[in-house]
Amino acid sequence: MDKVVKIPGPDHPITIERSPSRVVVKVGARVIVDTTAALSLREASYPEVLYVPCKDVDMSQLERTSHMTYCPYKGECSYYSIPSGGQKSANAVWSYESPYEAVASIKDHLAFYRDRVDSFETRDA
Repeated sequence: MDKVVKIPGPDHPITIERSPSRVVVKVGARVIVDTTAALSLREASYPEVLYVPCKDVDMSQLERTSHMTYCPYKGECSYYSIPSGGQKSANAVWSYESPYEAVASIKDHLAFYRDRVDSFETRDA
């Protein structure tokens, strides 16, 4: 994604753009993510969330859970746990597998709760 996607709405703006950072996520000694293709999603007044492409995630380390949530701006959200991280890593990862058209660029991407993994590093790519 090379362009910035801005969702209009004065009450709840969402901006999605390519992140300039390399993202590395680790649980224990295992690297779960290593990518330079993350998307930065900024939503209203919330902190930035980095969405990483599924192709750059070691999906063998994740286990889908039955937990689901709904966002009126992005759609249905599915979750994954990282079993090697123990209870701390339960539902540590989320994905909008069929996001609304306005945020379609986050399809096939995952986001991680930074406090549910051992290391979430961002650095210049």
